[in-house]
Amino acid sequence: MKVSECMSTDVELCSPDDTIRSVARTMREIDAGSMPVGENDRLVGMITDRDICIRAVAEGMGPETRVRQVMSSSPRWCFEDEELSDVSDHMAEFKIRRLPVLNREKRLVGMISLGDVALADSGRESAHALQEISEPGGLHSQH
Repeated sequence: MKVSECMSTDVELCSPDDTIRSVARTMREIDAGSMPVGENDRLVGMITDRDICIRAVAEGMGPETRVRQVMSSSPRWCFEDEELSDVSDHMAEFKIRRLPVLNREKRLVGMISLGDVALADSGRESAHALQEISEPGGLHSQH
């Protein structure tokens, strides 16, 4: 199965110059825990609710802090035509629960989550990914 067959296509994008307050409000409105960050028609980062809590609030930064100050600036992504099993393996390896999905022109076309993987594969790939993701550490560890 290809990523494009199970990804979410309704994706909100924020700017590195947005405030964390505005992003948090958008996350609340769309019921999301992360948002891709785009600039000049390119994916330049990801920001999560955890980034806002740990990298901003816990460090004493205020609500007018810019996204670029707390986002992950080297986001992982996948392509829409990749096999779901390969992407699931990468999610497990890098301990990532959500990935932006790009087309081959590197334009954002969707997001894929561990939940999307679980619904698409009846639990086989997602069980392995969840087990690996749940181990401490990883690319976006806040330590």
